[in-house]
Amino acid sequence: MTIMTFAEAIEASACYSKRHLLLGNGFSIACRPDIFRYDKLFEQADFSTLPDSAKSAFSVLHTTDFERVIKVLRDSASIAAGYGVTSTQADAMRSDADELKELLVETIAQSHPALPGDITDDEYAACQRFLDNFTTTYTFNYDLLLYWTHMHRENRTDIHSDDGFRTSQSDIDSGIDSEYVVWESSQSHDQNMWFLHGALHVFDSGTEIQKYTWNRTGVRLIEQIREALSRNFFPLFVAEGSSAEKLERVRHSDYLAKAYRSFQEIQKCLFIYGHSLAANDEHYLRLIEKGKLSHIFVGLYGDPASATNKMIAQRANAMRLARTGKRELIVDFYDSESAHVWR
Repeated sequence: MTIMTFAEAIEASACYSKRHLLLGNGFSIACRPDIFRYDKLFEQADFSTLPDSAKSAFSVLHTTDFERVIKVLRDSASIAAGYGVTSTQADAMRSDADELKELLVETIAQSHPALPGDITDDEYAACQRFLDNFTTTYTFNYDLLLYWTHMHRENRTDIHSDDGFRTSQSDIDSGIDSEYVVWESSQSHDQNMWFLHGALHVFDSGTEIQKYTWNRTGVRLIEQIREALSRNFFPLFVAEGSSAEKLERVRHSDYLAKAYRSFQEIQKCLFIYGHSLAANDEHYLRLIEKGKLSHIFVGLYGDPASATNKMIAQRANAMRLARTGKRELIVDFYDSESAHVWR
């Protein structure tokens, strides 16, 4: 298997009029590994208010991966009746899964860097150079790093970066500024940054999708999120365990469904950075497999012969082999570290 450098991959993709980017958790880990790795989140999580069974599930499964535990609990509850497990026990599994999802959100918010200034100007500059290579950015990450980078570059007139959020029409009509901006499907035509599974700063009020901002309140964004969590007001956040459950959640949100359709329609070239092509995101991997893309460049971190990288390469090549008809999918691999995303 040939591994390109990131620079070589960019050069090899120069024939395409558009390059798109898909980010996984490796994007955030590369910035702050002491915060965003699942084992670190597990260490920082406060399980004290949850049943002992919720934490013990991690030990039984020998994992610190919240999404994996949530998936196993829900899958087990679904088949419980066939194995003599009582409905009360099955309901307890579902309840533990729901509480773990909320705990994951709270832990990310509590452990998250407090200020955009906690990321250095040099780190922002490196990340901006990386993002400048792409027409559209899609991310599975919930944290604020991509958004902060977007805000840090707003004074650059040579960059078009649009997350789709605007002042609401009702605020414009009334002349009142709310503490948030809103997303509306009709205003998303120029949007080129999508949070595929939601984000800490994006909330579904029931009638509109709201984005919390600092410049309208003077209150730090992470503090606004923590205050909302204290009122049991949770962000738009997809942390269901399985791909099927995630897709069901996506389809019931106007914003997430539009993000899904946007990704479904991309053509030309896609770079994947920091994502393991794991089965719990299969609903998006199938869009690549069956879609209109001509070429994907998949980032591998560390030894290409590692078990994780072998699995990534196997799934990427399966996408290529699954293509039928005349629309070929070319698959190449590049060294993620050589992208120098934050340094």
